[in-house]
Amino acid sequence: MSRRRKHKSAEEVELNLAAMLDMAFQLLTFFILTFRPAPVEGQVNLRLPPPMAIAGSGTQKAGADFNMKEPPKAATTLVVSVFSNKDGSVAQLAVDETPIGNLRALDDKLQTVFANTEYDQVIVQVGQELRYEELMRVIEVCTRQRLRDGSKLSKLSFVEMPAGG
Repeated sequence: MSRRRKHKSAEEVELNLAAMLDMAFQLLTFFILTFRPAPVEGQVNLRLPPPMAIAGSGTQKAGADFNMKEPPKAATTLVVSVFSNKDGSVAQLAVDETPIGNLRALDDKLQTVFANTEYDQVIVQVGQELRYEELMRVIEVCTRQRLRDGSKLSKLSFVEMPAGG
């Protein structure tokens, strides 16, 4: 009896894997050729809320003193304007109302401004056509700055410049 059982197991059906592999590769080829990825975002539309003045950086928390006679001091704000060309590059920079030529001049101007005056925040006005990479260069220059007390600039806000700006 044991011989018959061994003999029957030797006659089992073998699967033809060549047909299965052929079908798997055909399916793989079909999905690769019909796959259409979404286009990569090349331009990020900057729709940012308008900046709001923040309270001075005191030690008192908001709402801690209900009998407070004076409102919190408004933040002193420095405005950096970035005007753009139609191709998305930086056309001109300005600190408050003073025109600046390039990023190196902006870096020098900001160092001078922060050495002489204390600001709580910086608002960057951005032209509508400005490319994101150009904005990142301006942000890098701004975040590299040191305030009068030696701390790094940490309050940086962005607004979109009006169409005629």
